[in-house]
Amino acid sequence: MNLLIKIIVTAALVLLISNFMPGVHVAGFSTALIVAIVLGLLNIFIKPILVIFTLPVTILTLGLFLLVINALIIILCSNIVGGFSVDTFLTALLFSIVLSVLQSVMNAVLGEGK
Repeated sequence: MNLLIKIIVTAALVLLISNFMPGVHVAGFSTALIVAIVLGLLNIFIKPILVIFTLPVTILTLGLFLLVINALIIILCSNIVGGFSVDTFLTALLFSIVLSVLQSVMNAVLGEGK
């Protein structure tokens, strides 16, 4: 049940961010739900591989390169999911930062992670 709540909250946040951030387009809530699932799967399977391959750059930039990896994951998700698009790399970078911050806030509000 916990996973289902996280997916629904992430989908709602994706839809909310797309309404306020120019350059991010989501067709509807069902598309946002698919985006949340695909982002979760990409973060589980693809992100660790990218982190391992870019470990020297990540260490050199004191971890800031992980923001670039998150933006690449968002762009990859926009290429996979129809009805979800991100216009530029900078938009994907800002979207990933805002989504991460809002997910942290929602986890604190919902009392998860205790």
